[in-house]
Amino acid sequence: MLRISRAVEGLWSLLNRSGLANLAATSVDHLVRVIKRGLKKIQYRPHLIDGCLAGTGLVLKSS
Repeated sequence: MLRISRAVEGLWSLLNRSGLANLAATSVDHLVRVIKRGLKKIQYRPHLIDGCLAGTGLVLKSS
């Protein structure tokens, strides 16, 4: 469980760098949209996900 939480910390760190840290959301819906947009950007950059997993010992297997 600790390894997964480290990977999640890495993803949150990437989201914060993309503007989430200074966001003053006007509603929960606005916050959800911003988070989804940030996750979508990360999704298309697999090297970022690999970097988050690298320090945890977890491996992403393609099917």
